[in-house]
Amino acid sequence: MKKIEAIIKPFKLDEVKDALHEIGLQGITVVEAKGFGRQKGHTELYRGAEYVVDFLPKVKLEVVLEDDMVERAVEAIQRAAHTGRIGDGKIFILPVEDAIRVRTGERGKEAI
Repeated sequence: MKKIEAIIKPFKLDEVKDALHEIGLQGITVVEAKGFGRQKGHTELYRGAEYVVDFLPKVKLEVVLEDDMVERAVEAIQRAAHTGRIGDGKIFILPVEDAIRVRTGERGKEAI
């Protein structure tokens, strides 16, 4: 099993969710986040004063899935989250040792 963590622009969330649903993924976790990468934020003008916005709004998606679904999920996220502009996000793939469904006690792939 693997865990995919994807950090994307908030307005792309629905497109990414739909793309993952199309390939057969049933559940995702979404967390509102703030952060920056290479772009290091940006400056804005408010009532004549310039200020720096260091942390930009992002959304973090977490999906645990079987190994054979990983490439399709990554491609779906990439395709749906892409704008071609700085700050499109990142995708991380991590190994998952085990998963346990609290309600039933199922383990492994049966729990996801």
